[in-house]
Formats: sequence, structure tokens, C-alpha cells
Amino acid sequence: MLSLLLAATGPWFQPLVWMDYRLSVLLTVSIPLVVLIWAVVEKAEAIVRLSIIYWRVASLLAITLYLMIAALPVSFVSSAIARALIPAALWFWVDLNEEIADRPQSSLKLAFTAWRWAITVYSVLGAIAQIPFLSCAFKSPDRVIDEQFCRVWLDPPWLYKEMFHATTKPQVLGFLAMVGLAIYVIYLSYFVLIRLGKQGRSATGQ
Repeated sequence: MLSLLLAATGPWFQPLVWMDYRLSVLLTVSIPLVVLIWAVVEKAEAIVRLSIIYWRVASLLAITLYLMIAALPVSFVSSAIARALIPAALWFWVDLNEEIADRPQSSLKLAFTAWRWAITVYSVLGAIAQIPFLSCAFKSPDRVIDEQFCRVWLDPPWLYKEMFHATTKPQVLGFLAMVGLAIYVIYLSYFVLIRLGKQGRSATGQ
């Protein structure tokens, strides 16, 4: 499978797709994990709280990865939504924004601010770039695999599967991802319809 993936020829934007996945690993996983650990050590409560909110929202990206392993068309919708939700989650909370802004200048604050702006720009551009591919969400899984226009987004997740889930069937991973997506949608609906009205733009509800 790996040799087939490496040897396959795709559309002109295929290198951009692979670059997007590499940037995603850096900006959505590696850096925020370091920032969270750093903030915990420094006892920067506002940054810790906002980082936890980020990880909850960004979990949709992990769900999307496993949906794409199973070539489920809904993954193209979840990918676009995840990219739109991340900037909203990072900038929505007035109380956390004020606490972070009032913190004395430090290496942690500089690193967090730089990452927050970087992932915001990355996510917004990524959401816009995903718009043409939303048409893939209305195709059957077989067509998603057969058509290079859609298939190009599946190659990196398939390589990930070969590296970390080589013995697990894609259908099993896809089923687990659908369960995760259902839980995510239920929690997001609860937050928007109930909690948001009570706490507004205050992360602490005060």
C-alpha cells in the first residue's frame, strides 16, 4: 500500500494537500500540546483553560481523520466545520481574552499569542480551501475513492492508518469515528442551545 501511495500520480494540488497535513500536525497537535504543558507548569490558568477548550473543539479534526480512513463522504463536511470552529473557539471568550491580554509579557504569552494567530490564519484559509471539496460529501464512498479530486485527501489518512492501525479494518475505524462524531454533535448542540444562552461569552460562566 505504501509503495502504491508514493507512486501514485494525482492532481496538481496534491503536494498542497500533503503540505496541509504536515502543517496540521505542527499547528494543531505539536505546538498546542507544548503550549498546554508549558501553561500548566507556569500555572497560567487562562491559557490552560483556553487550551483545553481548543483541544475539545479540535477533536473534530481527529474524528475527521478516521472518517477519511474509511472514505466516508461526511468527512469533507466535518473537516470544513472543524477548521471554522477552531478560530471561533480561540477568540470567542471575552473573560479569557482579557485575562491573557492583562498577563505580563513573557515567553509563554508570546508563544501562545503567536500560535493563536498562526492557527487562526491557517484554519480560515483551510476552511475556504475546503469549499470546492464539499461536493465530495455528496458522492458515494466508492466514488470518493475512485475520483482523484476527492481521493487526494484520503491518501495521507491511509498512510497514517498503515503506520498506526495496520491490522485494523477501515470499516471498524470508520464506525468508531461515526460514534465519536455523534457524541461531538450532541455535545456541540447542547452547548449552543443551552449552555451558551446561560453563560454567554464567559468561559467561566460568571
